[in-house]
Amino acid sequence: PIARVKLDKLRNRHVREWRGRLEATPALVSRAKKGEPVTRKRAASTVNRDMAVFRAALAKVLSPGAPNSEAAWQEALKSIPNANGRRTIYLDRGQRRKLLEHIPAEAAPFVRALCLMPLRPGALAALTAGDFDKRTSELTIGKDKTGKPRRIQLPNDAAQLLASQVALKLPTAPLFIRNNGMAWTKDSWKHPIAEAVKAAGLPAEATAYTLRHSTITDLVTAGLPLLTIAQISGTSAEMIERHYGHLASDAAITALGQLSL
Repeated sequence: PIARVKLDKLRNRHVREWRGRLEATPALVSRAKKGEPVTRKRAASTVNRDMAVFRAALAKVLSPGAPNSEAAWQEALKSIPNANGRRTIYLDRGQRRKLLEHIPAEAAPFVRALCLMPLRPGALAALTAGDFDKRTSELTIGKDKTGKPRRIQLPNDAAQLLASQVALKLPTAPLFIRNNGMAWTKDSWKHPIAEAVKAAGLPAEATAYTLRHSTITDLVTAGLPLLTIAQISGTSAEMIERHYGHLASDAAITALGQLSL
């Protein structure tokens, strides 16, 4: 195990072999104590995140080794290029409704919100009751990957859902709460979604992030400007263009086709 190797003895082969074992290990989707564990192939983007953390930690205590030598531990931690490719799993509205039909009641409000707003699951889970103003139907997203708070105006369906969740809650209470009184986390939402995906007969690879991808896809194909979508979803216009620009082109062709006389 790499944990037993002393830092001054760390070599490229140690890191390379450890990385190989990690890449071959399936990613755990469900941590349920009962039933068969749900796993999926470890994505290249996931490997890159793991490498980035380990590389940063080692860089604090070790200098890079000479290039193309056994001492070059850093070379075994290089990122996989173009790992953040397009998210290909898309659930249409009918499939999302089917998913909601199989979601346990405890998780239903949280998952329904993921179907109505293109937010990251973590950002949605971090919301508090005070982040939603039911008088104006405005939602403030503070804790997100971008690090910059933003406010969005919600349509009627989403506003009604959030209004039902803030009822009788203190402003600091989680907006979406579990039966144990805690906020949702990556480990707690994985299992109910994975089980509902299986029960609904949907693609096994579908996750909470699939819902974000699906809602963004719908916004793009509806013709909403990519910059507006980027602002709503809390990401860069460049990322939206890279992953969804081809859909905008399709929408443009459809719109142009409607000009036929």
